[in-house]
Amino acid sequence: MKKLILSLMMVCTLAPSFYAQKLKGSDTVLPLAQKEAEAYGKKTGKSVTVIGGGSGVGIAALIEGTTDIATASRKMKFDEKVKCQESGKAIVEKVIAFDALAIIVNPSNPVSKLTRQQLEGIFTGKITNWKQVGGADLKITPYSRETSSGTYDFIKEYVLLNKNYMSSILSMPATGAIVQSVSQTKGAIGYVGLAYLNKSVKAIHVSFNGKTFIAPSMKTAMDKTYPIIRPLFFYYDKKKEKSYLPLVNFVLSAEGQAIVEKVGYVPLK
Repeated sequence: MKKLILSLMMVCTLAPSFYAQKLKGSDTVLPLAQKEAEAYGKKTGKSVTVIGGGSGVGIAALIEGTTDIATASRKMKFDEKVKCQESGKAIVEKVIAFDALAIIVNPSNPVSKLTRQQLEGIFTGKITNWKQVGGADLKITPYSRETSSGTYDFIKEYVLLNKNYMSSILSMPATGAIVQSVSQTKGAIGYVGLAYLNKSVKAIHVSFNGKTFIAPSMKTAMDKTYPIIRPLFFYYDKKKEKSYLPLVNFVLSAEGQAIVEKVGYVPLK
């Protein structure tokens, strides 16, 4: 009996050190969170599980208590804040990095620049052929993230000025799927975080004033000349902040912010 009690005491004592903190949410934040978790684990020996699915999915998991930290590429909505309060959570918001959202097309597309108004027309369905924006006579095939995505919401608010996406837009479950689809479809257009850019797609120069067209890059994101910039967030319950601060502080440290830049996002300073 004494041995059994001793064994149970040892399990209770050791359990916290084996507890893996869980991060869930934004697909944009996913590659960054994975690298941060990997570096933090090597440094501290503590395990961190990172899952994507979309900002809305992560925030819903935080409200339900099935994740420790929600990662998001948009600010928490009013109704989400209300649900947090109803569930007894006082939410802490931490900006961990910034991101430039790149508008991408197939490399074979001769169009290299678009205005905000043209992007609005394309994603709302008013502009349907590339020849309407100086390209070839080719149908435009727009790709978008799903409605649970923070990137979906940000583009709708900031680029479409809260107008609705076209009803027939092709919704993708993950950012990587947009890159793959655009790389394989001649008339395609989509949007992805800066870290997802690769040679299989072409980034468009964007203008919000109709005069100055800027390509997304680390340099133009850091000097804020590229117009589509947004913060990336961690959200967590303040009651449990003491448990999460070592990880959060690591991400905000010089070492953590160096990882931000290495992955392809914009550090806070």
